[in-house]
Amino acid sequence: MTTQSEPVDSASISVIMPVYNGVGFIEHSLPPLAAMLERGDLVELLVVDDGSTDDTVALARRLGASVMDSGGRLGPGGARNRAAAAATGEILWFVDADVVVQDDAVEKIRRGFAGEGVVAVFGSYDDRPPAQNFFSQYKNLVHHHYHQQARHEAVTFWAGCGAVDREQFLALGGFDIERYPYPSIEDIELGNRLVGAGGRIRLVPDLKCTHLKVWTLGNLLHTEVFRRAIPWSRLILQGGGLPDDLNTGLAERLRAVLAGLLLLSLAGSLAGLLPAWSLAVMLLVVTLANRALFALFLRRRGVLFACAGLLFHQVYYLYSGAAFAGVFLETRLRGGAGQARDAR
Repeated sequence: MTTQSEPVDSASISVIMPVYNGVGFIEHSLPPLAAMLERGDLVELLVVDDGSTDDTVALARRLGASVMDSGGRLGPGGARNRAAAAATGEILWFVDADVVVQDDAVEKIRRGFAGEGVVAVFGSYDDRPPAQNFFSQYKNLVHHHYHQQARHEAVTFWAGCGAVDREQFLALGGFDIERYPYPSIEDIELGNRLVGAGGRIRLVPDLKCTHLKVWTLGNLLHTEVFRRAIPWSRLILQGGGLPDDLNTGLAERLRAVLAGLLLLSLAGSLAGLLPAWSLAVMLLVVTLANRALFALFLRRRGVLFACAGLLFHQVYYLYSGAAFAGVFLETRLRGGAGQARDAR
């Protein structure tokens, strides 16, 4: 484990990149990492192929990475665990295959670790996603917003561009692939365990990277509801806690309530039960409550996108809130059934 008595700038760093059929991504994401390896910033660049059927393996080797086989379709968590066990670096830097890091990323990672008890750091997407469709712009800008606004002392982890002390990672058993065999919140759950074990996690806002993924309405809703909102709600209700930060903070919970009130005012106005001005008032309140995100949308994409993005973000609050309520009800019903069985 790196400590203040052991200079962070001397700690060796291994990059671990899980990939499945990622030719279109790694041709962009591997070159900056290979350049870091060549100039000595990294000790190794490990690509873990998770059963690709395209030319991912050949291209990764041609671009300068060491390639290892995951041993089957393990999912990103399992692939990362496999590489972590074989890595030689003191710091494991996880980078997703569809993420392009900046040239000074290693310097920022080392700076993030320069504190007593810091066991992990993570960064943020930048505000210039290359995919130009609405949902890609919306999703990446929202992620950028949350990570730029959050506290630097974090209680979670992000494996899209995040680094962790190898000793601590292995001691905790890595990512929980039995619970999360597919891309989900395995990094958030790991962050909970790292903090629970007494470690500190730092969010480094200027550790920025570009996200190449193309989001559509379909894959966004599936990911957000079934891979994030529902499992995250279960983690919270099973004792992971509800941190007052990022998109689970108190302010975010209040904004979710406002989104519900906006929906009610819309329904009431359409049904003739409420005056039209009540809807206008709620729209104004919602805009003011989300003014920082609205300003980002406006600055990057203009007024039409800002308005559409703000409205769709209310949909995000609604499905996230519905997921939490559903999981809460599920938990209570199961708990009640268990108590009834015990009473017999």
